[in-house]
Amino acid sequence: MKAYGKFTAGLIAAWFAFALISGALGLFENQASRIGAAVGIAAGVPIVVFAVWIATSESFRKFALGLNARTLTLAQSGRIIGVTFVILQARGVLPAIFAWPAGYGDIFIGATAAFVAWKLYGPSHRGSFSFWQALGIADLVTAVGLGTTAGLIQPHSVPMAAMTVLPLSLIPTFLVPLYLILHVICIAQARGWRSVSSERRSGNVVASVNREVGVPGR
Repeated sequence: MKAYGKFTAGLIAAWFAFALISGALGLFENQASRIGAAVGIAAGVPIVVFAVWIATSESFRKFALGLNARTLTLAQSGRIIGVTFVILQARGVLPAIFAWPAGYGDIFIGATAAFVAWKLYGPSHRGSFSFWQALGIADLVTAVGLGTTAGLIQPHSVPMAAMTVLPLSLIPTFLVPLYLILHVICIAQARGWRSVSSERRSGNVVASVNREVGVPGR
């Protein structure tokens, strides 16, 4: 599993470098009132690769599901950067139809990530933990959806051009898909908490019955 950890870290570093260099070269730049296809491809490919990899490789799936979900949740604190969208909208750089939902949604997720990581992590809060992760995914999907359709909904509004150049281009091409993947891993882990918790309860019941009938413990 250590090998997987190093390999995955290397892939993430290469992914970030690609997003950074491509942004510096202007490959994502789009002056239209929407995020262009280049950004969509850059964001979608890592998600597809992850989905195929975890579905077809048992060893990678074990590695991913063995990561600390509390740490992965705490990483979502970085989403507090969504305040940037709100500030840029106030300055006329981003359209409100995108900046407000995406910005305030990210602020909420980022501000509550630490609480969820420390207070809702574990089988006893499985439902609440998964619900928060789903909210995080919904926020990301909403932001992407509005980013690609803002120009169609409000054709005469402020364009989305700022999101296609550095440093903001790193958000849709690197951070959004990375955060989505972390959410998916956390939800997948939480789904297994019930069985683990049930096994422990069953073991406690059996031990209790054994004590009552005089069966020595093992």
